[in-house]
Amino acid sequence: MPHASLPRKSTHIDMTAMCDVAFLLLTFFMLATKFKPPEPVVVSTPKSISDIPLPDKDIMLLTVDTRGRIFFAIDNRNMRNDLIESINSKKALNLTKEEKAAFTVDASEGIPFSMLKGYLGSTPEQQKAAEVNAPGIPADTAVLAPNNDLAVWILAARETNPGLRICIKADGKASYPSVQKIIKTLEGYKIFKFNLITDLEPVPPGTARYADIHSAEVKK
Repeated sequence: MPHASLPRKSTHIDMTAMCDVAFLLLTFFMLATKFKPPEPVVVSTPKSISDIPLPDKDIMLLTVDTRGRIFFAIDNRNMRNDLIESINSKKALNLTKEEKAAFTVDASEGIPFSMLKGYLGSTPEQQKAAEVNAPGIPADTAVLAPNNDLAVWILAARETNPGLRICIKADGKASYPSVQKIIKTLEGYKIFKFNLITDLEPVPPGTARYADIHSAEVKK
């Protein structure tokens, strides 16, 4: 008995809906993604075996480069307006509305208060040139020292947002006295909890930490 031959038809899949979804997802991620602000200086952090994750928001970043310069930055752009208002009041800088607005879009600061007004009032090109030779924020081991500008930044930031987590990112070649100034300033405000940013390295065999990890893996 002969078999009836069925006509062959080409398979057609309408991809219009899938393309629409793909472009919608792409647009969403472009608008919702929070880009990491540029770092003031490039530092090579020391290595450690600590694998504690860093906080991902509301961060006060204190950076120390190889020259011992200290830079201050916060990731919450919305609180920068309140922060500069506080700094302007504490230090009587007489900043204009335009200079305050320039601060809200700036990623970090690495200059003393005596230079801040002139820096914020300059053009973006002049600011970039000034950042290259920025002297860093003055600091001292005494929190109430008159030249400890860093102490004023930390206090104003904590008053603006008490939930800020503090991270210290120091170059491996930075001098200890520079880092000590930051730690002593934090201690002066009774701040004993902060994060030290390091690069992760493998746990050396034969150490207590290595034995604990190996024991935990065996139990699994």
